[in-house]
Amino acid sequence: MTGNFEELVSSDEPVLIDFTAEWCKPCRKIDSMLNQLVEEIDEEVLVMKIDVDKNPALRKKYKIEAVPTLILFQNNKQLWRHTGLISVPEVVKAIDKALY
Repeated sequence: MTGNFEELVSSDEPVLIDFTAEWCKPCRKIDSMLNQLVEEIDEEVLVMKIDVDKNPALRKKYKIEAVPTLILFQNNKQLWRHTGLISVPEVVKAIDKALY
C-alpha cells in the first residue's frame, strides 16, 4: 500500500485521504459526509480512505494520533489537515482555499 500511496500523494491531482479505523464511531459519521463531499467536488479531488490499523507505517509517517483525520495532498505536500468531525461545507471551503 505504501508504494501506491506515495504515487497518489505525489501526483498533480489533489487527493483527500480519510485516515480512519473500523472501531472509530466518529469515522462512521465521516463516511456519510465523504459520500456527500464526493458528489459536490466530483472530479476536482480524489477521495480515499486508509485504515490506520492496517497501515501502521502511514499512521506513523503522517503522525496520525487520532481518527478521523483528513489530509489533502498534492505534489507530495500536505495542503490541509483536520482531525475530528467536520461538515461538508467546511471541507469544501478548506479544499477551495488550499487549491485556489
